Amino acid sequence: MSSSDIIVEEFEVLESIYADELIKLSDKEIKVDIEPDSLEAGEETLKLALTVHYIDNYPDELPELSLDPIEGEVDEDEIKTLLDSAQAIGQENIGMAMTFTIVSHLREQLSLLIRTRSEQEARTRGTPVTKKSFNEWKMKFDREMSLRRLRGEEEKLKAMTTKEREEYKKIGTRLTGRQLFERDKNLATSDASLLEEGTVSVDISQYERVATKEDDEEDQLEFSDSD
Repeated sequence: MSSSDIIVEEFEVLESIYADELIKLSDKEIKVDIEPDSLEAGEETLKLALTVHYIDNYPDELPELSLDPIEGEVDEDEIKTLLDSAQAIGQENIGMAMTFTIVSHLREQLSLLIRTRSEQEARTRGTPVTKKSFNEWKMKFDREMSLRRLRGEEEKLKAMTTKEREEYKKIGTRLTGRQLFERDKNLATSDASLLEEGTVSVDISQYERVATKEDDEEDQLEFSDSD
């Protein structure tokens, strides 16, 4: 079968499949509208026109292919990627009618392109923050920070000598000024509440005797120093 006979036969098959999408431009050239084979609700619509020009050695050589946007936005890099993939499919089908396979492939690739765009847009837009999601993130963040501090402490202790580790642990057990303040404030609040409830009885005279005794001891010390 000659190349012309193969083309004529292929045209008849393509016209029966793509009755509304295909336009015959000449005996060796057709144009087929390409749309995604599947679309999710809310996804954008893309439509391209595939022009196929059959050469004399078809199907032993690839036909000339071109793509032009009809509906939606497709940049030059995306057009090139689609054409490259279509030609790769054509190479896999050298020696046989390949137009239907190329069209089907491009329909799949358009669906993939739209899905990829939707995913990228979702990542860029981000996820709305709610009180619940923030609290979950905060708990996870606090755990990670605690683990990080713990690992840091372990690494720091490993690099120390035994004496340095003991000193470091002693320092770590000392209360900071803020902690002391908070502790004293809590104690004062606790004492006040106990007094209000009448659960504690305080003998002021006991404090006076103790204070007098301490003053006498200080006088003795001062006398001893003067000697």
